[in-house]
Amino acid sequence: MHATPKIAIINYGAGNLRSVEKAFEKIGHPALVTADAQVVAAADAVVLPGVGAARGTVDGLAARRLVDVIARTIARGTPFFGVCIGMQVLFQRSEEGHADCLGTLAGTVRKLPPGQKVPHMGWNQVEFAGSHPLFSGIPNRSNFYFVHSYYADPQDAAIVAGWTDYGIRFCSVAARGSLVATQFHPEKSGGVGLQIYANFVREVVGAATSPRHAV
Repeated sequence: MHATPKIAIINYGAGNLRSVEKAFEKIGHPALVTADAQVVAAADAVVLPGVGAARGTVDGLAARRLVDVIARTIARGTPFFGVCIGMQVLFQRSEEGHADCLGTLAGTVRKLPPGQKVPHMGWNQVEFAGSHPLFSGIPNRSNFYFVHSYYADPQDAAIVAGWTDYGIRFCSVAARGSLVATQFHPEKSGGVGLQIYANFVREVVGAATSPRHAV
C-alpha cells in the first residue's frame, strides 16, 4: 500500500482556502493549508486557489517567499493545480492593474469584453478540448461555477484543455504536463467539481508519485 500523497494548499493571505480544504477532505485526501515555503517544496502536489486581484496575489506570494518555490515545484514536475486567480497568475501578465505575474505559462490575462454582465458569476459549461485525465468520468459540457472578470489568453493553444463561452470563447482549463488550472471553482461546483479534485489526486498526482514513474 502506498502512502497517501502530501497535498499542500498555498495560503498567500487571501482566497477561499477553507472551502478548498473541505473539498479535499470530502474526497478522502486531506490537504494542508500552509504558507511555509519548505512545506510547499516537500509536498507531493500543490494547489494554488484564490479569489481577488492578480497584483495582490503575486505580492502575497512574494511576501511569503513562495514565488521561487512555485517555479521550482512546477519545473520539476510536481503536480500543481491553479484555481481561478491561481490560474491567472501562472501567466506572464494581467490587464488587471497591469500586473506582472509568475510567467510559468506564456500569455496574458485579459478583461472580459463588454456586452455581458461582469463579473461572470454563476454556472457555465466547459467544453473539453480533447481528453485529459482531469475530466475522467465527467460528461463534456458539464456546468461548473465561475466568479471572475478576467480570463487567460494563452499564447500556445495547445495548453487549452477546456473552453467556455461568455461573450467570448475563453480558456477555462489549462494543462501542461503535471500542471493543471481551472478558471472555475471546483470546490463550488458540486459533484463534478469534487470529481475534478478526485481525478487530480488519482490521475495526475497518482501518476507522478507512482514507483514506476520514479526517477
